[in-house]
Amino acid sequence: MSRGASFDWPGLMRTGMRDLGLKPHEFWALTPAELWLLLGPEAGEMPMGRGRLDQLAADYPDRVADEGASYG
Repeated sequence: MSRGASFDWPGLMRTGMRDLGLKPHEFWALTPAELWLLLGPEAGEMPMGRGRLDQLAADYPDRVADEGASYG
């Protein structure tokens, strides 16, 4: 998936609920990897591999919280 591209949520939901028979809460409880496995080989390559995950981590690094900050 290229930068700025978006998921076809309506298409994925339609496929999950109509074609796979999932209930909405079952669809939303799936991880992307689980959904990909359920869709089968015709779904193509998994959209986010390790390289994309590494790129996201580099683009959006975790921030260390300030020691004096309070949360909650």
